[in-house]
Amino acid sequence: MLTTVLNFAQRFAEISLLGGIEIASVALIVYYIFAKTRAPVIIAGLFPNLNLSYRSSLGKINTIRSDLLVTLRSSNEPKVQNSVAHGIGTQNMLELTPQSGQKPFKRLFDWGVAFPYVAQVLRSEKFEYRQVTEIVHNDVVLKHAIKQAAEQTLREQRYAKNGHRLLTRSASGDQSAAAEEEDEKQGISYQAILRKQEQRAMSILKDMGSTLNNGLLALTSWILYKLLPCFLSGVVTNTKQIEMLKTATEKSPGTPLIFVPLHRSHLDYIMVTWILTNNDIRSPLVAAGNNLQIPVFGGLLRGLGAFFIKRKIDPVEGKKDVLYRAALHLYLTHALKQGHNVEFFIEGGRTRTGKPCMPKGGILSVIVNAFMDGSIPDALLVPVSVNYERLVDGNFVREQKGEKKVPESFSKAISGIWKALRSNYGLMRIDFNEPYSIRELVNSYNKIAREDGNMAKVYKPAARTLQHNQSTSSLYGTDVVCEEHRNLIESISRQVVFDCASATSVMSTNALAFLLLTRYRNGAEEQILAAALDDLRNSLYGCKDIGFSGESSQILAYACDLLGSGLVTRTRDENGRLVIRAVNSVESFIELAYYSNMLTPHFALSSILLTTFHALLSEREKKREAKVPRKKLIDTALENCQIYRYEFILNKPTQVLESMLYKQLDDLLISGCICAEQVQGESENPGESKRLARSLAADCLDEDNDDDYLHVANGDCEGGGDDTQLLFSSETVQQQRYICEVLAPFAWTYVTVAHSLQILHRNSMLESEFISFVINDLTGKVRRGSCIYAESISTDSVRNCLKLLEKWSVIEVCNQQGLRLISLNTLYEMSRESLNTIVKKIDAMVPKFNSGYFAEAMP
Repeated sequence: MLTTVLNFAQRFAEISLLGGIEIASVALIVYYIFAKTRAPVIIAGLFPNLNLSYRSSLGKINTIRSDLLVTLRSSNEPKVQNSVAHGIGTQNMLELTPQSGQKPFKRLFDWGVAFPYVAQVLRSEKFEYRQVTEIVHNDVVLKHAIKQAAEQTLREQRYAKNGHRLLTRSASGDQSAAAEEEDEKQGISYQAILRKQEQRAMSILKDMGSTLNNGLLALTSWILYKLLPCFLSGVVTNTKQIEMLKTATEKSPGTPLIFVPLHRSHLDYIMVTWILTNNDIRSPLVAAGNNLQIPVFGGLLRGLGAFFIKRKIDPVEGKKDVLYRAALHLYLTHALKQGHNVEFFIEGGRTRTGKPCMPKGGILSVIVNAFMDGSIPDALLVPVSVNYERLVDGNFVREQKGEKKVPESFSKAISGIWKALRSNYGLMRIDFNEPYSIRELVNSYNKIAREDGNMAKVYKPAARTLQHNQSTSSLYGTDVVCEEHRNLIESISRQVVFDCASATSVMSTNALAFLLLTRYRNGAEEQILAAALDDLRNSLYGCKDIGFSGESSQILAYACDLLGSGLVTRTRDENGRLVIRAVNSVESFIELAYYSNMLTPHFALSSILLTTFHALLSEREKKREAKVPRKKLIDTALENCQIYRYEFILNKPTQVLESMLYKQLDDLLISGCICAEQVQGESENPGESKRLARSLAADCLDEDNDDDYLHVANGDCEGGGDDTQLLFSSETVQQQRYICEVLAPFAWTYVTVAHSLQILHRNSMLESEFISFVINDLTGKVRRGSCIYAESISTDSVRNCLKLLEKWSVIEVCNQQGLRLISLNTLYEMSRESLNTIVKKIDAMVPKFNSGYFAEAMP
């Protein structure tokens, strides 16, 4: 009896303890949401006489905490504002609930007034999301791929058992009885192999398939409405862009939308879906790497539309996984035929440098092929630009320094979420660019090909036969591209990335980091930086969208607070003036470069032109009296643009790079960075006259004609072919230096790689070891002070330079058992002079700030 009572008491205590822990956990979550959201305001509005006494206590606690923090800080530290205005014509999605609130001609009392977020997610339009896994499984093409994979496995097993002797035998059933008998003796069964491949096909589709559904979309939307304000001050979109998407879907109801964002954060996966869902636009299927198939979060992403793709489709280098390729191709094709919108990241992964990566053509090729073979009548590509004032994912400093990436895991995801909820990341900006039709893009490229007389580049819908071609530059390391359409895929993908980069909004942290790295590496007074920010905003006006507004001094203080004391310090000097400077460490400069590089592509052509101009000047003894012919500058700059071909996309495929260089040169002439020799009878400012003529000509063009698709000849309007002499301008030396500084870190990385090629003389080396050698060399130069750009320590730029050298046939890359070996090409192996020529060519892109024509520049 006593034992029974004791057991009962023990169980009761255990249940009470577990129940107490559960109740405490729920209470903590409720308290957190209550304290962080509009719940108190709603309750106070419904029950005005209710005294929420806990709120006053919470206020007292917060006041005490604030007093303590103020006491610990310097008493003369200025107060920093918590947010900046996000611009005209934009809306904060965190404050937008169009489906809630009192509606005209509805009931007198609407519960959506009291519960706006619940009303928003429940009343948003619901769509039918058809599952395509079963359709793919029954497709005849997949059956053929299964058979093909089984035959490939059978040949491999025969080769392993018998060598070349039985390799040529057919596996389709016409082999001799003797061959079958020998297979049986060796333990080889074609039917068993076929069944195994069928099971593998089912497993592939199960792992890949999305389970997108309205229920999880609604639940996740409500959770995001509650949690996003905890670490983001706003999720900003443009009102007209949302209306543009709705109009596009109404005009072409059967045409799928293909959302193509630039990839910055893991948060990108769900934010586009969240915005579309709450604006009554069909949510897309989202291509995601299978590294995100982690417990809990993998299932959540799958329910929100993610379909998972292996990071490396072909497990063995040089051996194509026919079955997986076919499954991926068919899944995407059937998803489009079933009316699904699709979202994929054309860069293949998150950018580690802050600037756009080179595009991967894998998934885009499948979509274009679906149009080409008539599976879908058309598709609308929607470039999407995403930017953060502060990156939620942290930083990529470790990877840029050559350290191994920490793989995604459940514990890492939980710790990341917990850290995010306790931090402030400022604004997130998402811009949806104007959709363009794949049909119209193909017609445009065909028109250009016909005008060039190159009929081989005219693309026509082809039969449904895929040629699988290995590619080292395609999405996730493989490609599913028809050979005859490869150039088309590359052209479209480069145009998408160019449009996304051009439309990305400039955030406050981008502007501050750009100024600190290109103008004031040693810091500057706040007033000077504010004037520089005003100048930067004026130069970007009409060219880039500015994602902030207000007084420049307040914006600087806000950006400093967001970036944190680990990157930027804001202190007073001995005279009591505020000084802002970057923290002097390799890690801080690399992370600041991530934010600064958002603006780098915009100034890349100007930087190339000015650096080339100064390199040509240095060939003269008397630099102040030196002259550079205009045509020679453009021709040399065109060659130098090729150095950065894997670093930046400098122009659309439908634009002429030479014409763009002439336009940038005119702008440099107008700004006074370069002077033109005066010719009798010519206006004092020929650059201004040419720009005015160009703008007048553009106004006269028909509105239907797009300048992006015009191949402008280098005639008088662009100044091409003339012998105008360009002179050095001593009045704008400082401004010239600022522009040259933009690409200086990349030039230092490239020239270090070029110098490091000496270690490959009569020696091959693992690519990973060579990259480590270059990174260590750069790190040593930075520590010794011979290189002032700590951000030049970048594994991404080293890899891009190696691609360039491989393209120039300076190095050879071969794969041995999955390892990449690099060695010098025979010509450069035998001739050191040839190798020195490459080094000199790249070295010309490094600005020489200690030369005479930069003597007047500020340090």
